[in-house]
Order: sequence, then C-alpha cells, then structure tokens
Amino acid sequence: MHKVRSISLEIFSDPICPWCYIGYTYLERALQQVADHPFDIQWRTFQLNPDMPADGVDRQTYLVEKFSGPLGASNAYAGVRKHVLESKIAMNLSKIQRTPNTLNAHRLLFWAAHESKQNEIANGLFEAYFVEGRDIGRDEVLVEIANKAGFDFILIKRLLASDCDVELVSQQHESAHNLGIQSVPTFVLSKKHGFSGAQPTEKWLRLIEAITKDM
Repeated sequence: MHKVRSISLEIFSDPICPWCYIGYTYLERALQQVADHPFDIQWRTFQLNPDMPADGVDRQTYLVEKFSGPLGASNAYAGVRKHVLESKIAMNLSKIQRTPNTLNAHRLLFWAAHESKQNEIANGLFEAYFVEGRDIGRDEVLVEIANKAGFDFILIKRLLASDCDVELVSQQHESAHNLGIQSVPTFVLSKKHGFSGAQPTEKWLRLIEAITKDM
C-alpha cells in the first residue's frame, strides 16, 4: 500500500492543561480510525505557570487564586466537565492535590523526541495527572512514567537531578510566545498553519481526508 507522505504536526501543550488532554484524546481517536495518517507529531514546550515554585502549590489554593474564588474556579472547569462526560474521557479532578511546576515534565518530553516516544510520554503524563492525580512535578513520578515508556530509568533519574537542557527547554517556551502562541493546546501544521483549542475528532478526520487527497 502506498505510504502517505508525512507532514509535521506540532502540539504546543502543557501536561497540566485539561484542554490539552482533551484535545489530544480527540486527535488520538481520529488517528486510531485512520490506517495511514499523515502526521509526524512533535510536542513543543508551553508552560501555563513558568513562575510556579519548584515544588508546586496546593491545588485548591491555586484554583481559587487563579479564578478569583471558589465559584470562579468551579465555573472555569464547567466546560471541561461537560466534554469529559459527553466524550467519556477518563479524568478524576478531585484526585489532584497539587498543581506542579512542569519544567521537568517538559524536559522529559524533550528527551523523548530523541527516542520517538513523545506520544507515549505525553499520554503517561496526562494519565498520571488527570486520571491518577499524581504530582508530575516530582522526579520519582517522572522516572516511573519514563520507565513505563521503555526508557533507561536510571539515566532519566540522573538527568532530572541535573540541569541538563533546562535552558534549552525554557527557550522553547519563550519561542512559543515569540510565535504568538498565548494559549494551549495550539496545533501547527507544516510550520505555518496554526489553530488553537480542543478540536473534535470529526474535524481531525475531515482534515486528514483533505490532506491525504492532496498528496
């Protein structure tokens, strides 16, 4: 069968962003329905809270401060809860106790690119945070995610304990802002066509069909 030529699909995302998790779930569902999709998926750094303390903050404190009180926090997640229920996406927000600094999670995603395992790591981060309520700012959690994806966990543990690629990953975050990206998820096709938000599976299927027709 003819192999479809690949095109880059960059995903600017933060693993603590619920819309990023929802959006990637929709994309995955589309890809599972296509035998030979055209996308070369590349995950890019975007931190929602680049100034977050290294050990994170209490989740409820964070939400109340970010959304101007408990009611604002609840309203802000109304859309998330609606999508989760309607689309049967696994998410247990009540399990999340801390909002982490995601720099190290992004470092892990950055390293995963060298092994072509970014999707596995992204899924591992989303599942750990949104389903299991784990603190993905903690090295031991990241090492476990890496181990499940088939990485040398001893090497990852050593890398996380160092400052390896901290500056480079931080520069990726700044580059995203320089490109005009202000919210996530943002998807960029072929380095030039960008769109933001959690796109429904049906839209991805139509896009894939349109792209493959032109190839």
